[in-house]
Amino acid sequence: MTSYIIRRILWMIPTLIGITLLLFVVMRLAPGDPASLAAGAVGAGSEGQTISTNTNVEDAVTKFRKRYRLDEPLLVQYGYWITSVAKLDFGYEFFRPNVAVRDEIGDRLKITVPLSLISVFLSYLIALPLGILSAVKQGSIADKVSTIILFILYSLPSFWAGLLLILAFGAAGLDWLPVLGLHDKDAATFTQWQYIKDTIMHGILPVIVLTYTSLAYLSRQMRVGMLDVIRQDYIRTARAKGLAEKVVIFKHALRNSLIPVVTLFASVLPILIGGSVIVETIFTIPGMGLYAYEGIVQRDYNVVMATTTFSAFMTLLGFLVSDITYAFVDPRIAYD
Repeated sequence: MTSYIIRRILWMIPTLIGITLLLFVVMRLAPGDPASLAAGAVGAGSEGQTISTNTNVEDAVTKFRKRYRLDEPLLVQYGYWITSVAKLDFGYEFFRPNVAVRDEIGDRLKITVPLSLISVFLSYLIALPLGILSAVKQGSIADKVSTIILFILYSLPSFWAGLLLILAFGAAGLDWLPVLGLHDKDAATFTQWQYIKDTIMHGILPVIVLTYTSLAYLSRQMRVGMLDVIRQDYIRTARAKGLAEKVVIFKHALRNSLIPVVTLFASVLPILIGGSVIVETIFTIPGMGLYAYEGIVQRDYNVVMATTTFSAFMTLLGFLVSDITYAFVDPRIAYD
């Protein structure tokens, strides 16, 4: 097991380099120029000072390109970038030259990670029992109703559902829940309990939107996995021995039926960034998702590359964790 993990980690290095190289080239070839964007409004000088719109635009563009080495060939730019990343240095933001991307990511993760982990926990907590029940009661009214409801939920776009929840529960509707940000504007004056309550109230709608799509998909996968297992010969044998149905399902069938769900864990970790982009933008939550969106809009290469690289790393880590978890779910799986 140890040698397998070491080999997988070593393979992650060239894989990650290949992903970042592709992302780097795509970002540079994408329409839009951060230098022209900065010079068109407010640019940054060699020391981060403000360049007004009255300054010669071409001179501002030249200084901006030189400061961030955008005037170098692509491979040279990538060389500088990958060298910095190896030192865990993602550079500084283009339009806030005094803000380090690494420090900003650290602050944003403190918001995105708790929201995402809560949604992932709720998804598995609800989806696994629901999938098991749907499989055991295949063809029943409960199975048909849950299938219809889950397919409807899965088909709803998250941005549409988020906007609908804002209209329904925000000030324009029932006015039950706050819909923007993570804290009230007067949160600094709250007591500790009031602050916690305010945070929970602000987080309810974003967590619902983050949870419902993965809940529907996980539940269907759990149902399919359980149906496949309970049709196996050894399950029929267990029932023929007179074992209680609960023992057959939870002791003999459940463990093997979890393999498809464990596979999906590889996509859970990237949700910490990717799945939060739409939700954090809609609800104006200052997390990693909103940070990535702002970087794309502003053509801030350092921000976009940092967030996408982090997402790629989490994806590779998710695959590794999934493979390792297989051995605990199914003892027949061994690693050489």
